[in-house]
Amino acid sequence: MKKSITFLCFIIFSFFAKAQGDSLFRLTRTYHEEVADVAVDNLGNIYLLTVSDAIKKLNPAGDSVGVYNEVKRFGKLSSITVSNPLKILLYYKDFSKVVVLDRQLSVRSVVDLRKHNILQTSAIGLSYDNNIWLFDEYENKLKKIDEEGNILMQTDDFRNLFSTVVVPQQIIDEGETVYLYDSAAGILAFDHYGTFKKKIPIKGWKNISVTNNIITGISDNSVQYYNTSNLMQSSRRLPSATVDQTNFYIRSNKLFAWSKDGLRIYTNPF
Repeated sequence: MKKSITFLCFIIFSFFAKAQGDSLFRLTRTYHEEVADVAVDNLGNIYLLTVSDAIKKLNPAGDSVGVYNEVKRFGKLSSITVSNPLKILLYYKDFSKVVVLDRQLSVRSVVDLRKHNILQTSAIGLSYDNNIWLFDEYENKLKKIDEEGNILMQTDDFRNLFSTVVVPQQIIDEGETVYLYDSAAGILAFDHYGTFKKKIPIKGWKNISVTNNIITGISDNSVQYYNTSNLMQSSRRLPSATVDQTNFYIRSNKLFAWSKDGLRIYTNPF
């Protein structure tokens, strides 16, 4: 009996040792197409920016359901925002333009920020009420505009609010909070009225996303998690098979890894 218990303990220990030594993510799908960027909406649709400058929309089953071929219309694409699959934002920083697409990837409108005296914008995002958040670098303010470019709300000058320079690379509106992420300064959290709430000490992460109260990102060859409710942080190692992949994005329980060799999608069952 004692030998059986000892053997069982050895098996359990070996199992957990292996689990800790290997990634918990499991490969579920592969696309053999050279991909430049990836975005995923809250319904599980995947948007692939190909190296041939097209955006392909795939449904959760992996079927192609739309293509946008005018990506280079305003030069190099800076970011894709797909938090609302009915209103997709394409941002062109060099020309200060935002292209708004519908769910079928047809052009809905084009916002020329310079015509509205917004001369330099570091990042944009979609607001909870389907308007557009942006950070005006020239005025150092977080602003919300409508699809016509009219300013609906703006904060005070950040130089009067913070002691350090803030230039956010991402703006995410999730729940009742607007997150501005500067990889050097951390995350600044605001409410929907532009009132500063708190600073979250997350620096050096790449491609952050927010789902409910969990912030995720990539750093130190691991997926990083930060719970805004209890302030707990944890990490899970990237799959060893992704060592040659150069870009990563985490959304809910899925990990997207891509490079010139294609896209791999992993699922974390835990």
